[in-house]
Amino acid sequence: MMKSIRTAATLAFAAFAPAALAAPTHAILWKNPQCSCCEAYAAYMKAHGFDIALKPTNDLTQISAKAGVPADMEGCHTMFIDGYAFDGLVPADIVRKVLAERPQIAGVTLPGMPTGAPGMPGTKAGPLKIYAFTKDGRPPFVYAVE
Repeated sequence: MMKSIRTAATLAFAAFAPAALAAPTHAILWKNPQCSCCEAYAAYMKAHGFDIALKPTNDLTQISAKAGVPADMEGCHTMFIDGYAFDGLVPADIVRKVLAERPQIAGVTLPGMPTGAPGMPGTKAGPLKIYAFTKDGRPPFVYAVE
């Protein structure tokens, strides 16, 4: 009887355990060797439960292009998780949204380096528009606004 109570309690705890106890999501983040905001972004993502492997490169434009990121929508780094590309300072909740929804896209991008975005200093001046992109020639479209 006691064993079944312990088993039930263990199962109940496992069902309601916080996401922080789950294994971190592994990501590879390609960055310009001189970019410090990319390191701040990696720290932000680690704080949100991601395991980030930083890969300095001088070929970031080529990596972004190969991932399908439109040249006029590139961010300051390109991160890969589970077959998706995340370009720029995409907030962690949007990364999780993509990974949960599994849309038919190559990835998402937050173009440029907006003030107040994750990894950037300052106060966010307005909503961040995150765009989805594909590799099949469709134009990018707004995936989320935060």
